[in-house]
Amino acid sequence: QAQLVESGGGLVQPGGSLRLSCAASGIIFSSYTMGWYRQAPGNQRELVARIGSSGSTNYRDSVKGRFTISRDNAKNTVYLQMNSLKPEDTAVYYCNADRERWPSHNVWGQGTQVTVSS
Repeated sequence: QAQLVESGGGLVQPGGSLRLSCAASGIIFSSYTMGWYRQAPGNQRELVARIGSSGSTNYRDSVKGRFTISRDNAKNTVYLQMNSLKPEDTAVYYCNADRERWPSHNVWGQGTQVTVSS
């Protein structure tokens, strides 16, 4: 059974850093594009960053230069390093796995809360 488990969220002051981790099981990790999404109260879920099987990455504009997504295929884990955090980064962060080839398969984690506040 496919499963994604996020960790690393918490409370941090503005300007601080956090590293989120997402451990995958039950999937062929190297065949999936891995992504981080977030959802703040009252807002739609939005893409934060994504990394393909080839290592190619893309980020939403508001996090470019502050966040870095990476993956370790040997550990079936994707990371999101978040630096220079701002209050507007506060949200529940979700890990996502999307199989790159047919048949499609998409998995979501349960989410981890990130709160940026002084």
